[in-house]
Amino acid sequence: MKADDQRPRSDMFVWGALRLMMGWIFLWPFLDKLFGLGFATERGSAWIDGASPTSGFFEFATRGPFKDVFQSMAGSTMADWLFMIGLLGVGLALLLGCGVRIASVTGAILLVLMWLAALWPEHNPFLDDHLIYAFVLVGLYVTNAGRYLGFGRRWAESALVSRNPFLR
Repeated sequence: MKADDQRPRSDMFVWGALRLMMGWIFLWPFLDKLFGLGFATERGSAWIDGASPTSGFFEFATRGPFKDVFQSMAGSTMADWLFMIGLLGVGLALLLGCGVRIASVTGAILLVLMWLAALWPEHNPFLDDHLIYAFVLVGLYVTNAGRYLGFGRRWAESALVSRNPFLR
């Protein structure tokens, strides 16, 4: 029996549920920015309508010491593609429980970059939800949370992952 199987059932459920919630936190903005579902992205302002999914944030939400760096990326095709691929990849991996370790690292990097773009947080000297979510992703990584409430066990036993363990 592996160490992951030694966890209390409640721990496995909590980490699996957190993984699913974090997956939705990444997948939802991808869908909203892609299709302009009328939440954070207005109808007609979607990526499929030709709008930039990053320009609004980079132009209007950035502040602090890195403001100029992030504002210079507004409307950049490369920034748009990297951001959208990151949201989709992290979201799907976390929801499915496959590739959770790569998704956790990638998602944490994306969240820390978003935190840096909006320094300093509006309601706290340094801490905001981006850092808390990044820390939750670290927890998903260290608990191997893809194995709970997802396809992570089967994924980890696949020939592809056996040959390339970094894909866990």
